[in-house]
Amino acid sequence: MYLKLAYRNVRRSVRDYSVYFATLAFAACLLYSFTASTEYLLALDLTSDQRGFYESASMVMEAFSVFTVLVFAFLISYASKFILRRRSQEFGMYGLLGMPPTVMGRILAYEGCLVGVFALVCGVGLGVLLSPAFGAVAAFVFQVPWRLALVFSGKAAMWTCGCFAAIMALATWRGVRSMKKRTLGQLLEARRAPKEPRRRGLFSPALQLVAGVLILLLIYGMCLFSPVNFIMGILPLGVLAVFATGMIFRFAALRWPQWARKRPERYFRGLRFFEMRQVENQVGLSANAMACTCVLLACGMCMMVAGLAFSVGMRQPGMGAAAEALASIGFVGLFYGVTFLVAAAAVLALQQLADAADGVGRYRLLRQLGCSDGQLKGAVRGQVGVYFVAPMAFALVHAVFGFALIGFLAFVLGSAHYAVITGAVVAVTLALMAVYYVITCRESQRILLEQGADAAVA
Repeated sequence: MYLKLAYRNVRRSVRDYSVYFATLAFAACLLYSFTASTEYLLALDLTSDQRGFYESASMVMEAFSVFTVLVFAFLISYASKFILRRRSQEFGMYGLLGMPPTVMGRILAYEGCLVGVFALVCGVGLGVLLSPAFGAVAAFVFQVPWRLALVFSGKAAMWTCGCFAAIMALATWRGVRSMKKRTLGQLLEARRAPKEPRRRGLFSPALQLVAGVLILLLIYGMCLFSPVNFIMGILPLGVLAVFATGMIFRFAALRWPQWARKRPERYFRGLRFFEMRQVENQVGLSANAMACTCVLLACGMCMMVAGLAFSVGMRQPGMGAAAEALASIGFVGLFYGVTFLVAAAAVLALQQLADAADGVGRYRLLRQLGCSDGQLKGAVRGQVGVYFVAPMAFALVHAVFGFALIGFLAFVLGSAHYAVITGAVVAVTLALMAVYYVITCRESQRILLEQGADAAVA
């Protein structure tokens, strides 16, 4: 009975679950593709030396596979919070009808399992369908003939199912626990009530800014002057970079509106004051997510540059043995770099869609006050633009120091065309972010304006 009710809920709320499903399927696809990367190489005509070089890089692959699991755990956790907030009002109605919290938690768990299993199957299936494309990346890096072949890895599928099940179980448990702790009033008002900002820390914004800058300077200094220690401690340093970047974002989002208010003629132009207030109110909730995507973007660009520099850049006369030895590193860098860029853009898009779903009432009120659709669309573009431009701009600052380290190694190893490779990677990253920005703006406008108009008419 409860399983059937959960199935009907998912079908009825397909629009709410579409973003959630797409996020889960995306995570499953890339998690499977990470693990199956070795199978793509086995499907190609690699020499014994090339296979040996790749096997020697297996420890690097395993380290990054752990990192990717953590990244997608964060992504799925964020998506679970989004769907819980969207469905809270419906579960509040169940509570008013007398349904006990344990039953509501069971239904929510069933819904999560239904969507999760379907997303897992679709994600792994998509990974298999995309295996020729991943194989093309491997063939390009190792300079071997490419042939069209669908690759399925049973070992990768089992690993993906295990990781996915563990992450989904944890996210579902947290969602059920959060729902049980809420009162009926909190459930009914969840979509309309403003989110409670997190504590902004024990120190003032100015001290947080100083601390963030000092931490980043320490990381930059290690990258430039102690590269061995930097590479060995790249994971904890990456976590420190996320926290430091978050503190700087938090300071900027708090001070930027204050500086803007000193110019009333610009601050009150159009709906700019509304856009700034939106950013200011969300700072405690989104600063860490923006910082995480910023570091992901920087890592993705650096890995792509390293991958191309140590593969394409090594294709010089007399570089045969060195090129083959570095091709495995090039494959790892290119493969994971592209994935990190897509994951970062997906986190930003999901975050903005979640905020858009919560902001329908505010935009409906602006419409009732006489704001035109053009003004409302401009406000959406401006608000979404801040959340895309700020992480991208700061990611370029982070990446500059990584580019310097990779450039030095490329120079020592004799890699060519480094400037061209770096420029191409930055251009591709900017183009990818622009595409995600346009898609996110259109979907956010649909949610905010169309749903707001329908509610106003009703």
